[in-house]
Amino acid sequence: MGRPAQLSVRRGRPLMSAIVKAPVTGRVPVAGVNVAGDDQADRRVHGGPDKAVYAYAAEDIAWWASELGRALGPGVFGENLTTEGVDVSGALVGERWSIGTVELEVCQPRLPCAKLGLRFGEPGMVKRFATAGRPGAYLRIVRPGELGAGDAVVVGERPAHGVTVALVSRAILLDDDLLGRAAQAPALPSSLAAWMRERAVA
Repeated sequence: MGRPAQLSVRRGRPLMSAIVKAPVTGRVPVAGVNVAGDDQADRRVHGGPDKAVYAYAAEDIAWWASELGRALGPGVFGENLTTEGVDVSGALVGERWSIGTVELEVCQPRLPCAKLGLRFGEPGMVKRFATAGRPGAYLRIVRPGELGAGDAVVVGERPAHGVTVALVSRAILLDDDLLGRAAQAPALPSSLAAWMRERAVA
């Protein structure tokens, strides 16, 4: 979990972010638009119902550790849920996860911003993250409850449309030709899906 803290200074003013996270022990309430003990510094672009939980896979963190040549731990990408044994970036938009007493719905990928580069001290990190195809997934809270470290992630019925969060990320960041197909996932946030459809037609 993480609280807003100064990440850098921009134009003489502190740049605040809650991208720095730390593991917690025990059961954690998950309700409303957030995980208890977690927060976002800029709610215009982070957090809210369609970005309540950000999941990133331990396997992808290990891949990045190898790529960057340094040790990386849970929460390093700003996720408030680190999973193991789940293909997070391969998750279908609209599939549901049961964890503890919580039910979540996959709804969109994480799109990298400048704060990611600052977090890693790597100027090219935003581009590397975009091209790596490992965006992680934002999830909305369908049923509030509690979860804790070690809880199994039970993936429910997967939608038939085949649109993964990795595909949506690729469509938005790298390949306009995929926008029409990616926008077909009904569980995408309506504003994002509309933007994608408009750009696909243009």
